[in-house]
Amino acid sequence: MKRPRIILYVIAWLIGIIWVLPFFGVFVTSVRPFGEVVDGWWQLEEFTLTLDAFRQAWNHPDAPVGPALLNSLSIAIPATILTIILASLAAYAFARFEFRLKGPLFSLLIIIMAMPGQSIIIPLFAHMITLGLIDTRLGLILIHTAWGIPWAVLFLRNFFLSVPIDLEESARVDGASDLTVFRRIVLPIALPAIVSIAVLQFVWVWNDFLFALIVILSPDKKVVTQTIPLLRGRFDIPWSVLSAASVLGMIIPLLVFVFLQRYYIKGVMAGAIKG
Repeated sequence: MKRPRIILYVIAWLIGIIWVLPFFGVFVTSVRPFGEVVDGWWQLEEFTLTLDAFRQAWNHPDAPVGPALLNSLSIAIPATILTIILASLAAYAFARFEFRLKGPLFSLLIIIMAMPGQSIIIPLFAHMITLGLIDTRLGLILIHTAWGIPWAVLFLRNFFLSVPIDLEESARVDGASDLTVFRRIVLPIALPAIVSIAVLQFVWVWNDFLFALIVILSPDKKVVTQTIPLLRGRFDIPWSVLSAASVLGMIIPLLVFVFLQRYYIKGVMAGAIKG
C-alpha cells in the first residue's frame, strides 16, 4: 500500500474517532450511576452497568421521554410522507414539462432553501394563531412539510433529469397517461432517491427544536427535543438521566438510517449527477 494512501486512512480513522467519541461518552454516561460519572465519564476506576437512568428518563414525573418519542413519531412520519408525495410531483413537473413561470418558481425554491428558519418565526407564529394551528400536531406537520419541499424538489428534479426520457416516451406511445408514466415507470426507478429524501426529512423533523418550540405548548404534546432539556433539575443536573434520554432520542433515526443505508447512498449519489 502506498504511503499517501496509508496517511489518508490514518487521517480518516482519526476524524472518525473524534466524531464518535462524544457519542460514546454520552452512552457510557447513560449506563453508569451518576456518582461514577460526576468527575467525567472517562473515569473508569469504577464501572457499574445499570439501566436505572433509562427507566428514570422513560417514566420521568415531569417530562417522560416515552410519550415524547411517540409524539415525535406522530409528527415525523406524516411530515415525511407528505413531503415525498408533494415534492416528487413538483420535481417531475420541473424536470419534464414546460409551463409559465417555471424559471421564477424554481428560483423561488432556491431562495427559500437559503432562508434560515429563525427569520420567519414571528410571521409564522402569527399565521399559526390565525389558522388555529398553535399547539396542534397538524400545525407542526404542515410547517415541516412546507419547509422540506423546496430542497426535496431540487434533489428529485436532479434525479429525474438523469432518467432517460426514452422509457417514458415508449410508455406514452402505448397510450399511457402522464400520471401512469409517473406512477408505473418513474417512481420505481426513483426509489433510491425517494428513500434518501425520506431518511433526510425524517431525521431533520425528528431533530427539530425551533419550530416545535413555537408551535407545541402543551406538556402532553411535546416532542422529544423539547422534553430532554426539561430533565434538568433546578439545583443539579442528572447527567446520567439526560444522557439516557439523549440515547433514546437517537435510537429511532439511527435505526432508520441503518436499515435504509443502501438505498440512501445510491439516492444521494444519483441525485447529485445532474443539475
